[in-house]
Amino acid sequence: MIFAQNLTKMLYQPWPWYVSGPLIALIMALLILMGKRFGMSSNLETFCSIGGAGKFSDYFKIDVKSKRWNLLVVLGSVIGGFVGAQLLSPNPAVNISDKTVTKLQELGFDSAGTAYLPTELFSVESLADPKVWIILLVAGFLVGFGTRYAGGCTSGHAISGLSNLQRPSLIAVIGFFIGGLIMVHLLFPLIFTV
Repeated sequence: MIFAQNLTKMLYQPWPWYVSGPLIALIMALLILMGKRFGMSSNLETFCSIGGAGKFSDYFKIDVKSKRWNLLVVLGSVIGGFVGAQLLSPNPAVNISDKTVTKLQELGFDSAGTAYLPTELFSVESLADPKVWIILLVAGFLVGFGTRYAGGCTSGHAISGLSNLQRPSLIAVIGFFIGGLIMVHLLFPLIFTV
């Protein structure tokens, strides 16, 4: 009984780095030993290949069977996200600093601190605004282009690439951080104060 209570208590809190970090390292070591690469963007490539994109572009002519295992990662992420949000989050508020909430609310994001995705951009009602469509389409294009240009996504480079000690992944991760800082501190206020 006490074990179940402690387990439940542990699941309702964020895991400390000394638990989650070694678990990530263990998974990465197993993937490296099995000759597999981890990354979420490779799943999009597989989905496009399954959907028939190989008929239009040689890039998508890949062996889908060898990448099926990675599709389980997507399924696990969806299920894990649902379980985490619906069953293990007694408080739906997002735990970010009050200063960040204030700055976001000044930019018009009244849902800051209460929703994981800002309803000002991701609700059905917000899709009536052409500016939201433009922002989402441009952002989607930039993410897709950047992922393809960098040869992988943030998780692929930062977790898998750095675990393999790949110099291109280190360069990509540094670029991701610099790009993120430029976006948050320079471009984000320009986009949302207009």
